[in-house]
Amino acid sequence: MLPRLNKIKGIHPGTLLRWELNNRNLKGCELADSIGEHKQTISAILNKRRDINPSLSIKLSKEFKTDKDYFMLLQASYDVKIIAESEIKSIPNINNIRRILFWDTNFDKIDWNKNKKAIIKRILERGNKTEINEIISFYGRKTISKEIKLIKRSYLPSFEKNIIEHNLI
Repeated sequence: MLPRLNKIKGIHPGTLLRWELNNRNLKGCELADSIGEHKQTISAILNKRRDINPSLSIKLSKEFKTDKDYFMLLQASYDVKIIAESEIKSIPNINNIRRILFWDTNFDKIDWNKNKKAIIKRILERGNKTEINEIISFYGRKTISKEIKLIKRSYLPSFEKNIIEHNLI
């Protein structure tokens, strides 16, 4: 018996299918044969490389005796979770960064991923410890180190000083 959706919201349908197949002592290829689906499709879902579509949700619902939209709702819940997590990480904590550092641009429209090289350079040149620690937390040391190597030169001595002080190379 599959769990109620409110108990498993946010997990990939493949995780649930793998769990249920293990409980029933079945293999993915056996499930594929029983619902008339390609073995590769079931394998990709079990390995979280593919999503559930409406047609497959109906086929699975017949096999597992659930509502026709059970697997679609589980997929939608998982998709929402992934988007919500990516939005959380899409910008640093801007309360830790002074807007004046970016006087020449609209601070609210900065694309923090697309412009990371320029942002890293600007903050290492002109930022304080809180701002530097925020970009380290946001981008990670590995990414910052990689971007620093792509920066041709900085005329401000604080750039080199902050790289050394924060152990970024």
